[in-house]
Amino acid sequence: MERNRLNEIGAIILDAAITVHRELGPGLLESAYQLALKRELELRGLKVRAKVPVELMYKGISLGKAYEIDLLVEEEVIVENKLTDGIAPIFTFQVITYLKLYNKNLGYLINFNVCLLKKGFKRIVHNF
Repeated sequence: MERNRLNEIGAIILDAAITVHRELGPGLLESAYQLALKRELELRGLKVRAKVPVELMYKGISLGKAYEIDLLVEEEVIVENKLTDGIAPIFTFQVITYLKLYNKNLGYLINFNVCLLKKGFKRIVHNF
């Protein structure tokens, strides 16, 4: 997918996440934000799949489904939702791993457990 289109999708994801956070506020379960964000992105015309299985390959052998991507937007952008006190480095590494395993270039880590969502939103790129 073209870089400009990926950036457009990213802008829509940010705006949709802000809308969900304003509507629901902090303090709910991760699953509530995931459902609401999926719906908000669909309302904006994007194709979204939730809980997308990721296969783990080890030494050329499939070990089966080992991970789940929270949201896959337009089959290109990975979104991982969190509810934590801050974005720990391990969460960034988690998204990078998903990008590698699913052969994607752009991901977003969204922590809904903040007062202002922009403080909980992180863009992560891999071979972009």
